[in-house]
Amino acid sequence: METRYLRYFIAVAEEKHFGRAAQRLHMAQPPLSQQIKQLEEQLGTLLFERTTRKVELTPAGELLLDRGRHILQDLDELESDVAQVGAGAAGVIRIGLSGSATYRLLPALVQKVRRELPGLKLTVRGEMLTPQMVADLEEGRLDVAVLRPPVNSPEIMLAFLEQDRLVAALPAASPWAEHAQIDLAELADEAFVGYPTDSVVTRIFREACRNEGFTPNVVQEAAETSTLLSLVAAGMGVALVPMTSRMFTFQGIVFRPIRNAPLVDLAVGWRVGSETQLVRRFLDLFDTVPEPQPGHGGRPAAVVRSSHLKEASNED
Repeated sequence: METRYLRYFIAVAEEKHFGRAAQRLHMAQPPLSQQIKQLEEQLGTLLFERTTRKVELTPAGELLLDRGRHILQDLDELESDVAQVGAGAAGVIRIGLSGSATYRLLPALVQKVRRELPGLKLTVRGEMLTPQMVADLEEGRLDVAVLRPPVNSPEIMLAFLEQDRLVAALPAASPWAEHAQIDLAELADEAFVGYPTDSVVTRIFREACRNEGFTPNVVQEAAETSTLLSLVAAGMGVALVPMTSRMFTFQGIVFRPIRNAPLVDLAVGWRVGSETQLVRRFLDLFDTVPEPQPGHGGRPAAVVRSSHLKEASNED
C-alpha cells in the first residue's frame, strides 16, 4: 500500500466528506475519489459507506484509520529521526513520561543528556498514562518510559526510581484547607476530579477509598496533571495526586498530606531485547536518581533498583 493512498484515506475518514478532504489535500475531488476507489480495489473491501448526504466508515475502514494513523506517525517520526542523525546527531531516544515525572525529572534528565551524551536527540512525550506508555514500548513507538508500576507485561523490564505518596489537592476555599493533615475518610462526601480509570494512580486511589469504606464521587477526569489541578483550582472538586505535583504553581490550590497516604512507585521501563548500546547508555543516566527516603515502604519485587540498571539492561 502506498503511503499517499493512506494519507488520502485518512483525510476523507477524518473529514467524512470528499469535498472537504480534497480541499485539505489541495487537490480536486474527482481524482481523490478515484484514488480511494483504487485503494478499495487493492484491499478488496469497501472502506466507506457512501450516501448522497454523508460518508461513513465501514468496520474495515475503522481498522485502517486506527492503524493507519499510527503508521503515518511512525513514518513521519522516522523521517525526522533519520534526518537528525544524518545532520550529525549521535542518535535518537524516544521517551515517554508520566505527568509528575514530566515536570520534576525531565529538566534534570535533559541536563544530563547534554553533559554526558552530547549530540543525542530526545523525542519527548510528556503527561502520558502508564497503559499507553506500556503499549507504545511493546509496539516500538517508545524506547524508554518513566512510568508508574505495576506493569503486567513480560515484554517490559523495569528499574525502580523512587516512591511517592498521594496528597490531597484542595480548592483554597475548601474548609479542609484549614487542616494541617486530613484523613481520607473525611473526604468521603466530597466531589473528586481524577485521572482516567485506566491510570495506575486512579487504581491506587480507588483502592484506598474502598479501604476507608467509601466509593469516591468522581465528577470529572483529566489525563494531564496540569489540567487536573486546573479543575481543582476552579472548585470542581478535590484530587489525590503524587506529592511531586506540589511543585506546580496554581493560585487557588492548597496541598495537604493524608494520614497513612497511599504510596505510588516511579520506575523507568524499556522493552526486553531493545537494549541497544545507545539505550543502555541512556538508562545509565538514571543511576543518580535518589533512592526513596526511609519510611516510604518497599518496592514491588518485580522491579530492580536503579543502581543496577546496567546489569538489568544486559540480562538475556
